[in-house]
Amino acid sequence: MIVGVGIDLINIQRIQKVLDRFGSRFENRVFSSEEINRSRRKYDKASSYAKRWAAKEACSKALGIGLRMGISWKEMNITNLQSGKPILKIEGKAQLILKKITPKGYKARIHVSLTDDYPWAKALVMIEAI
Repeated sequence: MIVGVGIDLINIQRIQKVLDRFGSRFENRVFSSEEINRSRRKYDKASSYAKRWAAKEACSKALGIGLRMGISWKEMNITNLQSGKPILKIEGKAQLILKKITPKGYKARIHVSLTDDYPWAKALVMIEAI
């Protein structure tokens, strides 16, 4: 059963402006070291960061909360399998909220899809109870 769905759309140019202005200060505030390493290797790192930003926003929506409600950006980590498929791992307060919204006797599975078409990046997060 579906217990949460979130979607977010962000302008890649907006992320590029933030990177230009704040650089590593922004990266370290919002992204894990794994996300930073992956994004810095990309030709268009702003696009990579924008997709991950959108996924974090979409995740907070799927959890039924906002980022200002006690969870931090770094509690949501978007990585990739060797195949390239994105995966979303959560920890801390976000993990506690996930347990709270998952019905008793079920296990939560998080699905994430990322896409971009300059100047837009989009993410969809779906939380399934299995």
